[in-house]
Amino acid sequence: MERKGFDAIAVDILGEGDTSFIPLPPQDGFDVIPMWVADMNFPTCPSITEAVIERLHHPAFGYFSPRKEYFDEIIKWHRIRNEVQGLTKKNIGFENGVLGGVLSALGVFCSKGDHVLVHSPTYIGFTNSLEGCGFHIVSSELVQDENGIWRMDMEDMEHKIVANHIHAAVFCSPHNPCGRVWTREEIQAFMDLCQKHDVYVVSDEIWSDLILTGNRHIPTQSVSDDARNRTVALYAPSKTFNLAGLVGAYHIIYNKTIRDRILKESSLSHYNSMNVLSMYAQIGAYKEEGYLWVDELCQVITGNVDYACRFIEERLEGVAVSRPEGTYMLFVDCSEYCRRSGRSLDDVLRAAWKVGVAVQDGRPFHGPSHIRINLALPLSRVMEAFDRLLKYVFV
Repeated sequence: MERKGFDAIAVDILGEGDTSFIPLPPQDGFDVIPMWVADMNFPTCPSITEAVIERLHHPAFGYFSPRKEYFDEIIKWHRIRNEVQGLTKKNIGFENGVLGGVLSALGVFCSKGDHVLVHSPTYIGFTNSLEGCGFHIVSSELVQDENGIWRMDMEDMEHKIVANHIHAAVFCSPHNPCGRVWTREEIQAFMDLCQKHDVYVVSDEIWSDLILTGNRHIPTQSVSDDARNRTVALYAPSKTFNLAGLVGAYHIIYNKTIRDRILKESSLSHYNSMNVLSMYAQIGAYKEEGYLWVDELCQVITGNVDYACRFIEERLEGVAVSRPEGTYMLFVDCSEYCRRSGRSLDDVLRAAWKVGVAVQDGRPFHGPSHIRINLALPLSRVMEAFDRLLKYVFV
């Protein structure tokens, strides 16, 4: 899919702004393979464009209320894909974005200056938003077990919750940037800890549809009655269907007191309003065709992840990655390569960008020697990117 000239950050702003985060343009002779921004290099599901085009035939776009179909399709989606029972219209509320929903929830659960528990490595959006709005992040580092799988450190979390008087946590499920799809037992242990210390949870589940073969997403609210009532869960079709530019997310909140307070909090700025075309895009996404499209997408991403992880293990000496179970991102550890070669992570990034492999600096995600690689591209492009990494970068 040709994206250049069609307003795509992934290809149209290279070299602009802070070049420690935004890749530089390639040298002559190399095209750009966009592997940094977390959107996809695939066209969206046809039922989405059809729904939007059909609505455009009616030439009025005034004030409106969400259609019943909007709520019905969300309820059906979660029932079929995540086995969620008992979800009703009143539990669902629009959010301009997941990060906005996170901040609205924290505005209810916390006071400015409070400490909030977040796992590290950490999605850069959490870091910027929470710190920018006056909350103090307390990081609990994920640890890799003997098989390289990222795990939560329950003892560390409990120590930090108690020491910092924490009553709110931001939970990323599946995890970004590590790609862990948490098991029911892991989520249950985390939520039991939150219940023990009266910690409310904001669960970012924006990646929950992008689960690789052999894994299953467990909604945080589903593990117990208490979890259902102390958790604000946030979802969006943007990652799943490549719709970030249309803007639209939603929360699921079962606790009426929390729900009423968050609706009030998010209403105060008058910016948290649904876009009529975004609504129709989501309705189109959650149609029957969308179910089939996502299933095929997950198969493609699984194949790309298999190829990339195998390539790293077999051909890129000193480079390591924990195979993700969800998302389409790799969080690649270059520390051993940098130690052996005497090159810095900046050297690695510049070498990759020079040959058009536009990967992302992992340091803003708390990966000290990491790069973040988007694999939501055709396999032929993934193969070309890794061939360039082998030939020109990790040499």
